[in-house]
Amino acid sequence: MGIDHYTIYDIIQRNALLFKDKVAWLEAGDNTGRTFAEIKNDVDRMAAALQRAGLGKGDRLGIVGKNCLAYFVLYGAAAALGAIVVPINWRLSAEEAAYNLNDTGPRIVFMESDTQEWLEAVCKQLPEGTLFFNLVPGQGSLPDFDTGVPGAPFTPAEVGTDDGLVIIHTAAVAGRPRGALLSHGNLLHTNMHLLYCFNLAEKDVHLNLLPLFHVAGLCMSLAGFHVGALNVNLRKFEAGLAVKLIQEKGVTFMFDFAPILASILDAQAETGADLSSLRAIMGLDAPETVERYQNLTGGHFYCLYGQTETSMLASMGPYADCPGGAGRPLPLVSMALLDEMDQPQPQGEVGEIAIRGPMVFKGYWGLEEETAATFANGWHHTGDMGRLDENGFLWYAGRKPEKELIKPGGENVYPAEVEKAILEHPAVEKTVVFGVPDPKWKEGIKAVCTLKKGHELSAKELIDFVGSRIARYKKPQYVEFVEEMPLTAAGAIDRSKVKSLYGGS
Repeated sequence: MGIDHYTIYDIIQRNALLFKDKVAWLEAGDNTGRTFAEIKNDVDRMAAALQRAGLGKGDRLGIVGKNCLAYFVLYGAAAALGAIVVPINWRLSAEEAAYNLNDTGPRIVFMESDTQEWLEAVCKQLPEGTLFFNLVPGQGSLPDFDTGVPGAPFTPAEVGTDDGLVIIHTAAVAGRPRGALLSHGNLLHTNMHLLYCFNLAEKDVHLNLLPLFHVAGLCMSLAGFHVGALNVNLRKFEAGLAVKLIQEKGVTFMFDFAPILASILDAQAETGADLSSLRAIMGLDAPETVERYQNLTGGHFYCLYGQTETSMLASMGPYADCPGGAGRPLPLVSMALLDEMDQPQPQGEVGEIAIRGPMVFKGYWGLEEETAATFANGWHHTGDMGRLDENGFLWYAGRKPEKELIKPGGENVYPAEVEKAILEHPAVEKTVVFGVPDPKWKEGIKAVCTLKKGHELSAKELIDFVGSRIARYKKPQYVEFVEEMPLTAAGAIDRSKVKSLYGGS
């Protein structure tokens, strides 16, 4: 570890000194919270216990559950030990969750679930010797983790800025998720971009409503913590509760994926709550929702472009400066629009968005060839298309055809993963899945299918079938059965023609 290194644990130590008695974390329904000093003590106690259990630098630590202080503390303890957190989307099926955990091989997994059946199904699929504990002590059927006595010492690891802290699994491009490894430095640079662009200060209050397994949820909560702001935590999003907390706690900033903001505004209209403290919201939403928020509060809405692989952000800017755009490249981002030969496109021309900078992830866990392909010629190839206008604003232009992506409500869903699940149904012969406009989720999932001769199947039956095999947010909202699929000259399904015929966005 060099003299110029800095980590997430260094923030925890710094803030325990600078903001000792200031409340750092408040759970919805709790008026006491935990101070920055208390959180450091919690982190140190957990780190000491994990070290006694054999967790060391580079070892993986799995977490499955909803947002809570214990979740945040585990991130801090892992940072102190040089361990790598593997946060799992609790909405995944048991098979999907087990795949992501097995992909990274955690020694210890902290878990919670709404159903005992799901919990047992995940545990059974992991190797013998994996240790399982309740995420929240006293809540769940697993053993509680013994954190020992307060003040027990531990030996901090030699952790560098470039060492990994978290592996977040991206959507399955070809039916298989990939674990994106983010370092301490990746997250620290995103923190600094957020502090700079939002002008964050210790007086700010963040409504922590995105899950901590999501890169935006993690980065927003870390940025608030970094500057000494208060994180007000929601275990699970509820619009009425969110409105109440915004008014009572004076929430100043948050992240939004449709339909979060619209539902908050609807709840405000019913209650008349005061949302004037909200001065900065970043995210992706419909123009009418953005303008409704800005007219009500006078606050700013910030548009962005980014991915898990860019530690959430690559470009950002006020919606008012460029409605419909994705802001300008951030101060520490080098961005190019590349053609198929990796040559820069002229300004205004569409090309693949390519990124260099200290927020670019370290690579896909255990996938050297895919990492090398993504990092070809010294750029991170995002798979997204875009153009830069004469003022430097980025305009998103969709995914590359081979990396087509659907984003219902901020989640990433690749068509190939849904198609694979659909084709497991014995009645389905062929299918094409694509995104369509959706009034609630901004983009919905549609499946066009042909059935095998002599078989019958309803849309609801197919939707329920898919929802039983993969995460329910990945199931189609729309299904259309057709007699035959259009084919290319080579005899393959003509995906573009299917989308043009049956409503692709």
